[in-house]
Amino acid sequence: MTERAELFLGIIAFATAAVAVGQLCVVVITSRAARRVARLAQTVELELKPIFGHLNSIGRDASRAAALASAQVERADRLFADISMRVEDAMNNVQASIEQPAREGRAVLAAFRAAFQAILEMRRNRARPRPDDEDALFI
Repeated sequence: MTERAELFLGIIAFATAAVAVGQLCVVVITSRAARRVARLAQTVELELKPIFGHLNSIGRDASRAAALASAQVERADRLFADISMRVEDAMNNVQASIEQPAREGRAVLAAFRAAFQAILEMRRNRARPRPDDEDALFI
């Protein structure tokens, strides 16, 4: 082999060794980065696990509070509907208890008015002489 061929063969060997070392460095750096990412993921998981537990309990508490509030609103709705019905019934009873005596009182007043008008009419008729009576007295 010639010196030139040996030189090129040496350059190829050196380049191959350099590429191998470069690839080995990339593998080492990649494995270190993978370990760091794994540690970061584990740390994040450990940090976030309690937070997710708290969020879950907060969600459950909020759901329970919403259910209780809904039940209270339904109770209040039933209460106001019941009160409304009772007030309406009471007002109807009051109105009926006032209307009946008022009608009877109006009837009694109408009877008194009719009686007074009849009495006044009778007095007017007595005070005026009748035309037939005057003819009989006239001689």
